[in-house]
Amino acid sequence: MPEKATREYEMFEYEIAIARRADLIREADEYRRVQQAKKASRASWRSQEPEGSVRGQRSRFTRAA
Repeated sequence: MPEKATREYEMFEYEIAIARRADLIREADEYRRVQQAKKASRASWRSQEPEGSVRGQRSRFTRAA
């Protein structure tokens, strides 16, 4: 095989590797954004939950006055 063909093949492999690396970085960024959105959604949902009833817990303590 001529040396030029080998260099072209190596360049082709290199370009594929660069493209794959870019794809992996994009996928990782997308995954990270989804995880952050889920975390933010859970946090906002918790802040909107109503507080629990106090009436059921009053019997645990004695009256102060």
